[in-house]
Amino acid sequence: MTDTSASATPPEADTAADTEPDTAAAIDWKAMYGGADTAGTLFERMEMELLELAPDRAVGRIPVKGNTQPAGLLHGGASVVLAETLGSLAAQAHAGPGKKTVGIEVSATHHRGAREGYVTGTATAIHLGRTTASYEIVITDDAGKRVCTARLTCMILG
Repeated sequence: MTDTSASATPPEADTAADTEPDTAAAIDWKAMYGGADTAGTLFERMEMELLELAPDRAVGRIPVKGNTQPAGLLHGGASVVLAETLGSLAAQAHAGPGKKTVGIEVSATHHRGAREGYVTGTATAIHLGRTTASYEIVITDDAGKRVCTARLTCMILG
């Protein structure tokens, strides 16, 4: 039996846009880098989108189209660039003002190819320290299948 009581959530309020904060906008990542301009960077060239950013988590995506190797599959290097970018942004958010972060180690395992659509990366903190921050980055295709798993360690300077 369906509950039709007055306490039920109205359909118009039951959307992700209404319930989830825009966390990418909550942390001005360009300001973290002194007002960085993405023109001419890999971020722009790969058409990267930052969807969420916090010190312990970052989510972003890239289109497969334009980021492929000659056989038409997503280039493994594109996955690594997405992974390192997301982990580095989260590490910079963790480090805070007046500090800089640099990647000191990245590794990746490619599980399957992607031929179309987008791949989405989710960086999750596995260590947030005073001098280093490490993240596991899982990259999935539009069907939610794991394309790549990466690990990044950043050094915090300053």
